Amino acid sequence: MLTLASKLKRDDGLKGSRTSAASSDSTRRVSVRDKLLVKEVAELEANLPCTCKVHFPDPNKLHCFQLTVTPDEGYYQGGKFQFETEVPDAYNMVPPKVKCLTRIWHPNITETGEICLSLLREHSIDGTGWAPTRTLKDVVWGLNSLFTASSDSLRQQDNRLFPVFTLGFSFKDLLNFDDPLNIEAAEHHLRDKEDFRNKVDDYIKRYAR
Repeated sequence: MLTLASKLKRDDGLKGSRTSAASSDSTRRVSVRDKLLVKEVAELEANLPCTCKVHFPDPNKLHCFQLTVTPDEGYYQGGKFQFETEVPDAYNMVPPKVKCLTRIWHPNITETGEICLSLLREHSIDGTGWAPTRTLKDVVWGLNSLFTASSDSLRQQDNRLFPVFTLGFSFKDLLNFDDPLNIEAAEHHLRDKEDFRNKVDDYIKRYAR
């Protein structure tokens, strides 16, 4: 991060010498993103859920990082699930792009890695989508929430509601069988919960160790 911060200062000093307006605009946008990320990554690392780890393959590229979620409760306990996050140039006006790299049997994540998480939606009619006020911390906590107890059980535990609302994501971001992306997995759970659990366990043993 120190290396990146130094790079940003150097880039600022070079702006006046650039002759291409288009190039300058593009660089300025990236610079805004990178400046935001220096602050947000520090905040994220200081507030990570105990079940999450982040890894930056290149410390000079804070816009590309990997997240590992190791759930300590529920259906997915014992698995290690890898996510790849790319923060686009237009951040924070648009959300990060996230893909699950670990094959998983989950109602809100497809087997090919697409994710249903409201705060990752650029446009949302119910107001729960992306907004410039959101940060990487919200994204990571939101992804982590996909492995927590279902929304119905969480509603019954008032002492756990406070973190959900203050972090800026909704009950829809929790493990959700009522609004699935992977409809087959959701129907499987509705039809036979025990067999659903067995398939989740099988996937964990095969893909998430």
